Amino acid sequence: MEDLQEFAHHVFASQPFSRHMGAELVEAEPGLAVIRLAVRDEIKQQHGFVHGGAVSYLADNAITFAGGLSLGGNALTSEFKINYLRPAVGSHLIARAHTKSMGKRQAVCQCDIFVVNGESEKLCAIALGTVVAAS
Repeated sequence: MEDLQEFAHHVFASQPFSRHMGAELVEAEPGLAVIRLAVRDEIKQQHGFVHGGAVSYLADNAITFAGGLSLGGNALTSEFKINYLRPAVGSHLIARAHTKSMGKRQAVCQCDIFVVNGESEKLCAIALGTVVAAS
C-alpha cells in the first residue's frame, strides 16, 4: 500500500496542470482518491462561482487516481461525464472518488465534488468516469 501511495503522490506532483491549479492530493489508495483545491479568483467565472472547468478537472483527476490505483498503477480516462448540481461558492473544493466496478483493464468510478464553506460541505457536482490501464 505504501508503494502505491508514494507512486500516487509522485505522479500527482509531476502533473504541471495540477501544480498550476494549486491542487493537493489529500488521500490516495486503490479505489479511493481525495483531491482538494483552494478557491481563488483565477478559477472563478464571471458570476463569481468556480468555473465548471476547474470542477471537472478535480473530478477527472480524482476518478483517474481512484481507478488507476485500483488497476495497480498508471491509467488514463477513457470517458467522463459530470452533473453540476449547484454553484460552487466557498473557500475550497473537495473531490472524493470511489471505484464502483473494476475489470482487468478498466475501472468505473464515481466522484462527488463538495464546496466547503467553514464547517459546511455541500455537494456541488457528481461525475462518473471510466479509466483504462495505460499500456
